[in-house]
Amino acid sequence: MTDDEKVQGLNEEVKRASGRRTRRSFIVAAMAAAGGYEFYRWVDRSHPDQMIPAVLRRGLNVDEAVSKDAFGDRGLAPTYPLKRAEELRVNGVYGVKDELVPESWRLQLVGVEQPQRFAQYVDDVTAWEYRYAAKKDEKGSGNHDTKVAPKAAMMGPAPDQVEKAGDAGNANLPPEFQRALEELKKAQGNKRPRGQEEAGMSDNTLEAGTPGLLLTLEDVTRFPKQELVTQFKCIEGWSQIVHWGGVRLRDLLEAYPPARSRDGSFPQYVYMETPDGDYYCGYDLRACMHPQSLLVTEMMGRPLNQWHGAPLRLYMPIKYGYKQIKRIGLIAYTNMRPDDYWTKLGYDWYAGL
Repeated sequence: MTDDEKVQGLNEEVKRASGRRTRRSFIVAAMAAAGGYEFYRWVDRSHPDQMIPAVLRRGLNVDEAVSKDAFGDRGLAPTYPLKRAEELRVNGVYGVKDELVPESWRLQLVGVEQPQRFAQYVDDVTAWEYRYAAKKDEKGSGNHDTKVAPKAAMMGPAPDQVEKAGDAGNANLPPEFQRALEELKKAQGNKRPRGQEEAGMSDNTLEAGTPGLLLTLEDVTRFPKQELVTQFKCIEGWSQIVHWGGVRLRDLLEAYPPARSRDGSFPQYVYMETPDGDYYCGYDLRACMHPQSLLVTEMMGRPLNQWHGAPLRLYMPIKYGYKQIKRIGLIAYTNMRPDDYWTKLGYDWYAGL
């Protein structure tokens, strides 16, 4: 056999082996693709848990457990020189779109140990009515929010539709939404409708007749002033170094401590929402007691403006920005994990860094 014949024979053998392996690889790849597609369909069609498939929600819960064990809420966020601080961009105006009359602001505090011993005690904190200034043109508000619900499912009328209706009437809404809002307003004692943003009303909204404390801004700011220059981190992938001023949240919680359970333990969680409940967040009590968790009244050395949550917002450097609730109107202690605006739209409840 000549050398050419040997080479030709080897080439033929290589082609036959390559053909067998190519067909086998194609079959394996096709089966893997079909299996992957069927797995995707199974996940996508599984029972939803707060707008995402339950299996994905369980994945978030596992991530939370790992994060708590590995990092917890123990570490301190790094601080920076004041010269590196900059004005924080406005990113999301949920719950602060209407200008609040400053004198009408009160902080509702619920779940306090023996609340009757405080001068700020009232039999029904929900009876307090917040007042709002006439609507203005919101151009230039700087609302750059790009977060969307994973499934983008609307729960009721779109926020811009509700906002157009305003307090003067619902003429701009479709008839079915007009009826729904009128029924909601009637059920809430003909007060301003609650939960008008995309996630709807919180499951932790207070019932009428809930006793508690009504604190003024002076009641909150009587604690030692704290200043931090730390990094605000958004889940969208950007961050900024900001100069914050306010009081420690733990100082307020220690001055107005939560009622203990029958076994003597403190509640596990703290719930917060804006006046009239359009935006709301839940936290572990431990995170609220973190030494860098602030009730902020100033930013960059100046009082907060409307879009940044005047008169009082939360800054918690161990959490992503969507947990930094603006214009706090309610703080409540609870033993049940509280509702959370973005969690209802498919995001992680824990939001730890």
